[in-house]
Amino acid sequence: MDSQQDSPTGKGSQRARWKQDPEGVRSNILAVALKEFSEHGLSGSRIDEIAAKTRTSKRMIYYYFGDKDGLFQKVLEEAYRHVRDGEKELHLEDLAPVDALRQLVEFTFEHHRRNPDFIRLVMIENIHNGDYLRKSELIRSLNQTAISRIEAIYNKGVEAGLFRKGILPVAIHWQISALSFFNVSNRMTFSQLFGGDLFDEKGQDQLRRQIADSIIRFVSSETPA
Repeated sequence: MDSQQDSPTGKGSQRARWKQDPEGVRSNILAVALKEFSEHGLSGSRIDEIAAKTRTSKRMIYYYFGDKDGLFQKVLEEAYRHVRDGEKELHLEDLAPVDALRQLVEFTFEHHRRNPDFIRLVMIENIHNGDYLRKSELIRSLNQTAISRIEAIYNKGVEAGLFRKGILPVAIHWQISALSFFNVSNRMTFSQLFGGDLFDEKGQDQLRRQIADSIIRFVSSETPA
């Protein structure tokens, strides 16, 4: 009898997991792949290494995702889905415009801070000229909801006389993303040059509030055009 089939880590137990919990196995692959891609890049990552760290096999990775390119694209899609689902859970439509915008900015700052692998993944996709984003209708759809969400908050603020007219919602999104992204992407170089005070808990709390304040001042009707 094949000893692997009797082993808790053998092929028999792997097949049982695939049949009993296919979504769990798939999620495990994506979580491991996210870590590998963020640490080693697309070209430096290997399916063999990813498979070795999952609860499944190389064959099943190919079954689920086709090849390494397919796996990378799916990891990218799931990473964007995670942040957009988090925004949805804020229920910003129930808040006053200023409160909604502050909540969104602070959520984005915290999400990026707590998920540095997401930031590295986006940096890798930029190195590849956005090729995988370009291929994904899902990612474009997910990110259009981000702009629509800001547009709804902004229009509500303009109607209430709180926000000034003439600002593109995508420009608001750009500023929120840029400030939150830099906090993670340049943390090591910035702290080496200027010290790490901004990156302890107190410093990050202050930055989160300051960034929200700056975005609100930018859209405020009291700001000169």
